[in-house]
Amino acid sequence: MRPRRALSTAALCLSLGLTAPAVAQETPDALPRLALAAADTSVIGVSSGGYMATQLAVAWPERFQGLGVLAAGPWACARGSLSLALGQCMGTHKGPPDLELLAQRHRDYRERDLVGEAEALADLRVFIWQGGEDDTVAPALGQALAEQFRGWLAAPEEQLRLVESEQAGHGWPVAADTQAPMQALADCQKGGGTHLLACDRDIAGEALGWLHGELAPPETREVAGRLVAFDQADFDARGLADTGYLYVPERCEAGGCALTVALHGCAMGAEQIGEAFVRHSGLNDWAAANERVVLYPQAETSLPNPQGCWDWWGFAESAWQLDPLHDTREGTQTSALMAMIGRLQATPEMP
Repeated sequence: MRPRRALSTAALCLSLGLTAPAVAQETPDALPRLALAAADTSVIGVSSGGYMATQLAVAWPERFQGLGVLAAGPWACARGSLSLALGQCMGTHKGPPDLELLAQRHRDYRERDLVGEAEALADLRVFIWQGGEDDTVAPALGQALAEQFRGWLAAPEEQLRLVESEQAGHGWPVAADTQAPMQALADCQKGGGTHLLACDRDIAGEALGWLHGELAPPETREVAGRLVAFDQADFDARGLADTGYLYVPERCEAGGCALTVALHGCAMGAEQIGEAFVRHSGLNDWAAANERVVLYPQAETSLPNPQGCWDWWGFAESAWQLDPLHDTREGTQTSALMAMIGRLQATPEMP
């Protein structure tokens, strides 16, 4: 198990007007069992979190109703190579990803029972967003992801939505009436900072509405729920931070609600930007109005992963695997995240 360490983000949080990460306390409580509905689960991620969200949905499609991906490219794009990750899956100076090669990888994994059944994958609903001014992940990569899913989905014209914002950069767009302090928002076109883009676009509502159908609008910006830190030690995997976050609407305290898993991007974890993403993505507002719990797992920075990214190129597996299985059911981070979902969907233990 990793030794616990305090996060040195107090100064950053104060400068942004944000709440400091809830890791200054002794040890957060364990992730609770909330008996959440297993049939109505979605996963949405941005940047490295978008790549990881796709890995989860392809590995376990029967466990998800919907997949949302912001500012990321095709499934398995890096194929276990940092060089490909940089040259074909962020920039494209090594050429575009070879979708047929990735399709062969998927077929190989399917034969080895390392990803889910094609029939379950075909039933997913998929939302993809890409900024046209993204200089971190080339816009063409979002289009490649859409093309990949068109080959997998049963009725792509009904199940897939691709949204492109021409003047937006790299990050997660938020609505103009977000409660986030202005200094916590990044320029819509340039990005940077917290990567919460002041684009006046409620991407959280758009994505959840596409994945789950018509939703009740947020009743008020005074969100009726609680954001709590939880101990991630039970799900120990290389690259996970000590502490994750969970948003629980008041109406979900007794269980029975649905679940959305939200995966931050590189440099967007609590270690780097405090609670900006877990409080101000817009997901909590929609969750409170529609009886959804939001799980915000957290990745950590390290020597092989200095930006605190999710493992979409194999760094967490490469120490012992020549061909990293990070993008399969056996991936160490994939397994940890699915275990968190399983815990939330489990029935509470009797006292």
